[in-house]
Amino acid sequence: MTPIMMTMRAVVLSEPGPVGNLQIRDLPIPRPAPGWVRIAVRAFGLNRSEVHLRRGLAEGARLPIVPGIEAVGVVDDAPDSDLRPGQQVAALMGGMGRSFDGGYAEYTVVPRAQIVPFTSELPWDVLGAVPETLQTAYGSLAIGLDLQLGQSLLIRGGTSSLGFATAALAKALGATVLATTRHRDRLDVLAAHGVDHPLVDDGDVARQVRRILPDGVDAALELVGTPTLPDTLNATRVHGTVCFAGMLSDQWTVPEFYPIAYIPRGVRLTGYGGDAADLPAPVLQRALDGIAAGTFAMGPLRTYPLDRIRDAHQALEDNSGSGKIVVTI
Repeated sequence: MTPIMMTMRAVVLSEPGPVGNLQIRDLPIPRPAPGWVRIAVRAFGLNRSEVHLRRGLAEGARLPIVPGIEAVGVVDDAPDSDLRPGQQVAALMGGMGRSFDGGYAEYTVVPRAQIVPFTSELPWDVLGAVPETLQTAYGSLAIGLDLQLGQSLLIRGGTSSLGFATAALAKALGATVLATTRHRDRLDVLAAHGVDHPLVDDGDVARQVRRILPDGVDAALELVGTPTLPDTLNATRVHGTVCFAGMLSDQWTVPEFYPIAYIPRGVRLTGYGGDAADLPAPVLQRALDGIAAGTFAMGPLRTYPLDRIRDAHQALEDNSGSGKIVVTI
């Protein structure tokens, strides 16, 4: 299926810097090679890693590039593929927006392996908030933490989009969920999204956790970064697990790391960074069906048009609100 238009609007980053370096340009519509699929993009979520890319903190990225590690839309052209034109799909990870042009465009071309089909009547901005966030939340719980039915979970960085999604998945497992925010006025938002114990992050969350669970939590998901990681480890019980999966603080390395002194006795430290293969199509479909039915919620949503991509990026960088930012085409 060949689009009528020969060019498309896309966001291009030519060099690292402020949001002004994101330029909307007319580019040729890309053609899919065998094994690749062209998607007519309807929406894409913004992610912290794309702020890192824009600021020059991402390793292994080529420039100039169309950023964007995820997108949702419909199949436009799928040579030699099991996908059909018009089919709803999500595309994520696998080098999108890093080694090849990503989702910040009216069309994107992606390897078939990075595509997850779905069927939904939800609005495109709601759909755009789901893929990468759900993949990371699901992978963090299933792979990074191996969270079991009825265990307790601490989410450090609970008002991020990933924090809300993780809380929703954990509650479906019957977990007792504790989650942090730096803003006291967001405690009610956490509670409204199923968090059993919303906590203000005062730098000593371990003390607060052990007032509720004296032995510490069974599992903890670190989304803020290395500045809070020691305290998160101290909030976790012996034989409990901490999974490092986020960098809201933009700090992700520990200088002069000495494991015996850094990691509390008997606490396990893991990490998670996944791919499209970690988001099975049935998991995505169940989440979308749950959102449509009102039984599953992934947190607040803020929507911007493509023309306001700079405003959207600035809002994400400033942490000016909670939940996911989505840009619609």
